[in-house]
Amino acid sequence: MPSFDIVSELDKPELTNAVDQANKELAQRYDFKGSNAIIHLNGQNITLEANDEFQIKQMRPLLYQKMTKRGIDIACIEPQEIKVSGKRAKQELLAKEGIDKETAKKIVKMIKDKKIKVQAAIQGEQLRVSGKKRDDLQAVIAMLKAADLGIPLQFQNFRD
Repeated sequence: MPSFDIVSELDKPELTNAVDQANKELAQRYDFKGSNAIIHLNGQNITLEANDEFQIKQMRPLLYQKMTKRGIDIACIEPQEIKVSGKRAKQELLAKEGIDKETAKKIVKMIKDKKIKVQAAIQGEQLRVSGKKRDDLQAVIAMLKAADLGIPLQFQNFRD
């Protein structure tokens, strides 16, 4: 029986490359000369650090641009509020990975509402969709690509 998995994963090597590229551009930009602005990556959390809040607001779109060029969907990034202490400003960007229970239930409900002859099962932080016809599975993929769920979805392990 044909099946595939719906997951929401972050490509960690590409995220590392995007952060490195953004740091290189920060070092070369004239408006950041001597400001000690830097982007740290610790695990899945990204920390933007600069002299003031204005520079932080300039760094975030730069990082998002590098991430988009590397194929990382910025919908998985959740910015926290900017914290200013003394002469430094910091902002945490949390990278979300995995499909939470509420979103998984929402996806299953969307699939059932379309009345496509497939079964969707929640398996931890991913979903497995199976059906008799390959066309039905492709219809589910097309429907989910068109839906705005607030998280990036990838479709893996498509088996016939």
